[in-house]
Amino acid sequence: MGEHDEVFCAVYQQAIELIGSRWTGAIIRAMLGGIRRFSDLTAAVPGLSDRMLAERLRELEAEGIVGRVVIPEIPVRVEYHLTEKGRALSGVIDAIVSWLEDWAEKTPAPLVRNG
Repeated sequence: MGEHDEVFCAVYQQAIELIGSRWTGAIIRAMLGGIRRFSDLTAAVPGLSDRMLAERLRELEAEGIVGRVVIPEIPVRVEYHLTEKGRALSGVIDAIVSWLEDWAEKTPAPLVRNG
């Protein structure tokens, strides 16, 4: 195993890209807070569209991070939950929040351009 093999790991890269996908961290954080329904998730994450939430939930479900339960009521209700694998991300999310709390005030806000 070479020096570069230790620096670059394809599995690590895949995990970072999954967790770092736009909206994914916010969705996981909301679900860690107990939010389970689609409409509640879109309400909890400002700017998150229904289409993007559906796409991210499908990705997270395919990765075994989120489970989906259909409740046979009238009308049918669908709830989402973090699997054991998904709940294990709580330490990662907590570490990111801690890092942000330590560094957010020390880092200038990015320049926002209109247009």
